[in-house]
Amino acid sequence: MRPTLYSADSIRRFLLDNRVATLPQLKQFLGSDADITVFRKLKELSYRASYSHRGSFYTLDEIAVFDERGLWSCGPVHFSAHGTLLATTEVLVTRSAAGHFASELEELLHVPVKEPLLHLVSQDRITRQTMDGLYLYCSHNAPAQQRQLRARKDLTESAPATPGDAPSSELHAAIILFASVLDERQRRLFCGLESLQLGSDRHIASILDMDPHTVAKGRRQLLAQDIAADRIRAVGGGRKKMEKKRLK
Repeated sequence: MRPTLYSADSIRRFLLDNRVATLPQLKQFLGSDADITVFRKLKELSYRASYSHRGSFYTLDEIAVFDERGLWSCGPVHFSAHGTLLATTEVLVTRSAAGHFASELEELLHVPVKEPLLHLVSQDRITRQTMDGLYLYCSHNAPAQQRQLRARKDLTESAPATPGDAPSSELHAAIILFASVLDERQRRLFCGLESLQLGSDRHIASILDMDPHTVAKGRRQLLAQDIAADRIRAVGGGRKKMEKKRLK
């Protein structure tokens, strides 16, 4: 009995039709139970593994249309011309003109980046510097790092530079008044929004006498669209008051 022959071109046609596929989907298409069979055929093609979903999706270079950062998405699945999430994070930080905060990287990559950032810092592949109460991730190369820090400082200082951008005293008063009627969560998100508009966590924090970290948290929540309503106890909620029993 002749062994079953699998064609790399058949996988190529399947991926051209579907754009992305998982290993189980490719195995089912080929009618094979062996992972190695699929990978042997993929090696004959120019393919990519996703950096999201733990690298479980595959596509072809001829399908992916990478942007100027080397990133491409197919629905919720994300690919990088740089390979893994670790390698991609390193490239984005190193090549950035002004370094990156973690929230900025998560907005670009659509996945959590805390672990790869910590791993890269521990391996001395990138560095981090504290700025406005947050870690700014920069190149490990000292001259490049200094250029990034200067550029980030210029961005922070220039955001509300023009008189038209600077909040007036009336606007200050309005911001303070409005924030005073919000609950804790709403106030944090409001401050994050104002920070995005004015370009400085510390500026908003100084207006409202708040911790810059709280303002930064609200800003990050808005950028990540993480604004699910917190549980707030309704009026009359909680344990009922116990009435004292009178002794007869």
